[in-house]
Amino acid sequence: MSRKAVHLLLTILCVAIAACGRAPAPVAETAPAHEHFDLPSAHLAETRRINVYLPPDYGAAASTRYPVLYMPDGGLAEDFPHLATTVDAAIRAGRMRPLIVAGIENTERRRDMTGPTTVESDRRVAPRIGGSAAFRAFIAEELIAQVESRYRASGERGIVGESLAGWFVVETFLVQPGLFDVSIALSPSLWWNGAALVDGAAGPLAAWPEKPATLYLAWADETDIGPPAERLAQMLRRHAPPQLRWQAVPRPDLRHATIYRALAPEVLPALYPPLPAAAADGASSRGARTVGR
Repeated sequence: MSRKAVHLLLTILCVAIAACGRAPAPVAETAPAHEHFDLPSAHLAETRRINVYLPPDYGAAASTRYPVLYMPDGGLAEDFPHLATTVDAAIRAGRMRPLIVAGIENTERRRDMTGPTTVESDRRVAPRIGGSAAFRAFIAEELIAQVESRYRASGERGIVGESLAGWFVVETFLVQPGLFDVSIALSPSLWWNGAALVDGAAGPLAAWPEKPATLYLAWADETDIGPPAERLAQMLRRHAPPQLRWQAVPRPDLRHATIYRALAPEVLPALYPPLPAAAADGASSRGARTVGR
């Protein structure tokens, strides 16, 4: 064998050995069948991608209208795949009422999911922060109208988020009550702005409108989130009106990185249980049952 052939053989062998020792490429998480549309926003001065999961019977049940669950962090590389998969599996198993999921893909997450702050360390988390009011206006005045015109929505709305998105859920719950019927905040970053959102919660709770609503709050074993979450639970015990159904659940067995995936299969069917058979025939009626106070 010539020296050139030997050199080529050794090169091929080295490449093969290196490939065998290399960690396998990560497999992208897949979402169930879904649609998407792009929505130009005047409030955000940009176009946002919206990923939409439709329940399995959506095409066949032409007269049925469905609740919509909105989710920040709703991109295909974010939380949409695992949440839509969880919802799809629960619906197909008969454990959960069919609903639509509308995932909002991020562009500047920390801008959209934070409010103003006076805390210097908060200001260093991103080049731009404090845009939650504009993000909420985008949802309330642009996105909801688009979803409800494109799809057979019942008008019943929920929102779910974790970490900074959970903070946004709690802020929206307090500053714009009535926008969502169901608010789910998992390990919300209530430390933001020195926990001012929690400290000011008594006023909004005392002025709560007559419209019923549900809040589910849970937090993992987190030293920065646990104390303000406990304080918010105390505020709810003292000030929540009777038309507000709520649950506050410490989960020290979970971590910040695991709480969303761990709780979604448990919490979503509890908040959106299957309708009784008679009601399911005309499922456009509002009012999913919820966990109690």
